[in-house]
Amino acid sequence: MLAVENYRSLRHLVLELTNLTVVTGANGTGKSSLYRALRLLADSARNGAVAALAREGGMTSVLWAGPEVISKAMRDGEQPIQGTRRSGPVTLRLGFAADEISYAVDFGHPQPGGPPASMFQLDPEIKRECTWMGPRLRPATLQADRAGGRVRVRTDDGWRELPELRPYDSMLSEIADPETAPELLVLREQVRRWRFYDQVRTDADAPARQPRIGTRTPVLSGDGADLAAAWQTIVEVGDGGALDRAVSAAFPGSRVEIVVAAGRFELVLWQPGMLRPLRAAELSDGTLRYLVWAAALLSPRPPELLVLNEPETSLHPELLGPLADLLLRAAGHSQLVVVSHNQTLVERLAAGDGVGVVELVKDTGETSVAGREGLLDQPTWSWPKR
Repeated sequence: MLAVENYRSLRHLVLELTNLTVVTGANGTGKSSLYRALRLLADSARNGAVAALAREGGMTSVLWAGPEVISKAMRDGEQPIQGTRRSGPVTLRLGFAADEISYAVDFGHPQPGGPPASMFQLDPEIKRECTWMGPRLRPATLQADRAGGRVRVRTDDGWRELPELRPYDSMLSEIADPETAPELLVLREQVRRWRFYDQVRTDADAPARQPRIGTRTPVLSGDGADLAAAWQTIVEVGDGGALDRAVSAAFPGSRVEIVVAAGRFELVLWQPGMLRPLRAAELSDGTLRYLVWAAALLSPRPPELLVLNEPETSLHPELLGPLADLLLRAAGHSQLVVVSHNQTLVERLAAGDGVGVVELVKDTGETSVAGREGLLDQPTWSWPKR
């Protein structure tokens, strides 16, 4: 389960994630915001969420820009959209729930009159941070609790106080110690294994087109620069037959070969009727992107969570079927979230077993899930209170 509050158009959004969740919707409905919210959660495990928010312009730029309360009259157009009296502090909250361990973090503005003035005005502060066992937050399931800078963890003998944290440091990165807080260590490593791919470059200067020094590469990099090495790694220690089938399904009669010169690996594509193979630099954008997805989805080291943002970009319609087959296969090893606006790909994936399709819509500037009438239709979720 994923929960987001007050991040861009995601004012209140809670989603149940299936083994393969397809997020779709018209342009501007919040698909990219949902993807970025997931990335922010992953950044928390690397102590990078505060910096990532600052790069987006700080809290002022990423917070929900509408009124705190949207009345029925506002939604029906009978009353103009206007500010409402704030009932609580400014907050941006992210969280996820799983069967074993769950997590939530609450960002806010620096406290007036707090520590000495700083020039880093775009940095938000972490106001609350919690982990708990199981999917439901209850006092009995709470394992680690951070309020302001104060942190405590549950032990066999009760709660143990830990050294105070700075307001911009996450307890996931600072306190994940096997002796002090083993649950935090497990959670941190779990989140750090999440993998994201967002519109890998395929332009003329794309890293994936260039020969590179090759080393064993069980995980394709986010920019696809090590495509040739990742491909050869799958051939040697992974499912090379699946790679061959993925190429044949997309380009009948074709095969990929990795050539090596002076330690540099380069991917080439042999096609029927050609006297020589096409180098990566000569491939079309769609062909190269499909091969990148094949290497990413057939990784011999699959992640717990794999998130792809609009993988159909620049692909020929005939490649959507083979891509869908790759995604469905990958869902057998990892939990997948696929953000897509391509209806053909969405329908192809929806036909698979255990696939959930989430259509986002926007009403009065707020992103919601199509078919839900209100907050009562959302999955059960409770935020830690400040």
